[in-house]
Amino acid sequence: MSVDRRSFLKAAAAAGATAALVEKTASARVRPLPPPDAVGLLYDATKCIGCKACVVACKDANGMPAERSADGLYDAPTDLSGSTRNLIRLAKSPQGSSYMKSQCMHCVDPACVNACMMGSLAKREKGIVTWKPDKCIGCRYCAMACPYQVPRFEWSSLNPKVVKCELCAHRMAFGGPACAAVCPRGAVIYGKRDELLAEAKQRIAAHPDTYVNKVYGETDGGGTQVLYLTHVPFEDLGLPVLGEEGVPDLQQTIQYGVYKGFIAPAALYGILGFVALKNRKKQKEAANGGGDA
Repeated sequence: MSVDRRSFLKAAAAAGATAALVEKTASARVRPLPPPDAVGLLYDATKCIGCKACVVACKDANGMPAERSADGLYDAPTDLSGSTRNLIRLAKSPQGSSYMKSQCMHCVDPACVNACMMGSLAKREKGIVTWKPDKCIGCRYCAMACPYQVPRFEWSSLNPKVVKCELCAHRMAFGGPACAAVCPRGAVIYGKRDELLAEAKQRIAAHPDTYVNKVYGETDGGGTQVLYLTHVPFEDLGLPVLGEEGVPDLQQTIQYGVYKGFIAPAALYGILGFVALKNRKKQKEAANGGGDA
């Protein structure tokens, strides 16, 4: 990757300004709250029958190709990937077996958004965490930062994307996420986060012997817009044990403690991002037969 002196100096100047704000930002960060119109999903593991209709509907709604499992089964993914945004798997627990639905949690305070220094990942309309390709440089820091191991990279593509559930944002005018629209048992429902949370608590109160007395995602990791009810421990489903503190709070505390007095990682990343985007633009111009030499 070529870097001309003027481009580097411009990026370095911007990086210096970023570094000067690190201490103030680290100490003044206010934990986000769900937006008033936040939407999400409520997944009730006690109602799921593992039919995987939601997996098929998700692929269809988002134009994702089918995948074969390791043993050759057609369209039977075993993990989230560049071709699978939503997954149902069977989890084993000493308290019994349970199905588990995996997809982006649309965190109230997303670690992936905090890690994406270029702003490619952001919480946008209705609190949905979405990815925009125009600023992405393919660093995959979002995947490393996510405590749920959700964002995946299209390794097989010449023009790779970061792939994750975006709550079928393109279907908002048509009833919301495809997974909720096709579930035959109502194991996953779509709606406003505050209404889903109230529904989950009502179910626990009505059937205390059926559920673990907790709504996962109410406060875990700062809260999520995808909520869970289950009859087995949440960690047995593969959900991480997180405190109420948002993951970005911890990220920034460690980052500030390690780099205090130096150029912040955000600043260094800004230089790399600036250069990568500039060179990408030049490559596109060259491919189109124009641009500067």
